[in-house]
Amino acid sequence: MNDEIRILGILVNDRMKESEKLQKLLTKYGCSIKTRLGLHEASATTCSKHGLIVLELTGESAEWDKLEKSISRLSGVEIQKMSFSL
Repeated sequence: MNDEIRILGILVNDRMKESEKLQKLLTKYGCSIKTRLGLHEASATTCSKHGLIVLELTGESAEWDKLEKSISRLSGVEIQKMSFSL
């Protein structure tokens, strides 16, 4: 059992350009993602170029580190982490 709760926030600067590479990584590490929330401004007349993804991780922290490292290597994304000890 993991004694940590980890949340990742991912800012995608150009959703149309960067989303395919990011989606491949999220699929690869899908078993480590407990909750995924995607946010962007959208209406009948506009769709935001930027997006925010919030991930709640599950499983082994070594896999979390690999996911975080892989995401941080992508251009056009910024990643932030929150970590809570249990």
